[in-house]
Amino acid sequence: MKNLFGTDGIRGIYGEDLTDELAYKLGLALGEMYGPSLFVVGHDTRESAEPLQKALVKGLLEKGARVKLAGVLPTPAVAMVSKLLDCFGIVISASHNPYQYNGIKVLRFGFKLPDEEERRIELVMENVSKGVEKGSMEFDPHLRELYIETLLRSFQGLDLSGLKIAVDLANGAAIMTTPEVLNALGANVTCFSKEPNGRNINENCGSQHPEFLSKRMKGFDLGILHDGDADRCVLLGENSEEIHGDKIMGVVAVQLKREGRLRNDTVVATIMSNKGLEDYLLDRGIKLTRVKVGDKYVLEGMLQLGASFGGERSGHIIFLDRSTTGDGLITALEFLRLMLSTGKSTAELSKEVEDYPQVLLNVPVADKSVAEHPTLKREIEKNLERFRIVVRASGTERLVRVMVEGKDETEVKRVAEEFCKLVRELDRG
Repeated sequence: MKNLFGTDGIRGIYGEDLTDELAYKLGLALGEMYGPSLFVVGHDTRESAEPLQKALVKGLLEKGARVKLAGVLPTPAVAMVSKLLDCFGIVISASHNPYQYNGIKVLRFGFKLPDEEERRIELVMENVSKGVEKGSMEFDPHLRELYIETLLRSFQGLDLSGLKIAVDLANGAAIMTTPEVLNALGANVTCFSKEPNGRNINENCGSQHPEFLSKRMKGFDLGILHDGDADRCVLLGENSEEIHGDKIMGVVAVQLKREGRLRNDTVVATIMSNKGLEDYLLDRGIKLTRVKVGDKYVLEGMLQLGASFGGERSGHIIFLDRSTTGDGLITALEFLRLMLSTGKSTAELSKEVEDYPQVLLNVPVADKSVAEHPTLKREIEKNLERFRIVVRASGTERLVRVMVEGKDETEVKRVAEEFCKLVRELDRG
């Protein structure tokens, strides 16, 4: 089993689980395995991003790698650039987590590395020695421009004139891309959470806290909410109704099918997506296939099934004909394109996909492996006729996530609380 890499790269609390020394060793290992390749490195707005970048790049350079620094840039932008330049991409970000966390994601030609390759990197890190070669490093502001220009070409013809859009940038990396693209397409844009200070990323704002922007939606046609690295997108309608990933995937999938862009009439989602989405798609001749949580696993499922579209309820959505990874800005632009082509309001679109009552609770634990306890599995089996239940360990935090879904909201809440209690009891031993 992997020790360092989780569902989305290496992630942990800076200075504890994730240190400068660990970043340095990762740089050495990547340089030893792939140097003198080109590595594009970007990061979000956390105060720990630059120390980690300095340590990582030191290791890369000692092994003769070529490095281009992109500065603050969203994960999907680094992914797209690494595909366009046929190189590696590294993103220093902990996505939607608080500022105390950080992470390192490694990509190649736009795609996250498979689990097996991440295991090999870990093995090299265990015994890697300091290097003596001198690589090269430069800051390249054109990397950001390359992403923006590519996106604008991809959506040429999309005219957002007359639309008033509110954007919650989560005090994160989206400050560098989303406002500029929306303005270039003609939208009237007002930005919130746009002044990062190193510690306010995702703090009571962004896709994790839609209540912040929902109080400020008066007079806007659409609200766009990103997380810290802008690979997520959650939307708010004109009446502040939340349009999460399941609802976005449902209505957009139907549009993609009409346009011949939905390969194999298949959508790939995770075990966390609501059955309401599954039923909505099935009624329209579209199959939903579920995979385990994590956008890298959504992508793997898409590639295996020959699908072109998939994502997560959290707002990680992949349009494979547009990009290789979840991109919150692309998701927002596709939804805006749908609004304009159908003439439907956000209120109409948000109602199309029904949400069956679902409760998701987080249980802090000492040992995340408790999620695999046989007692939990037996209790889940007993309840399967009436509820859809998922108990899983978080890929990034010391939590066990309990999801319960069913037709009666009161019963769903009761069962979810019972499973949380059971997790706590088993964790205490």
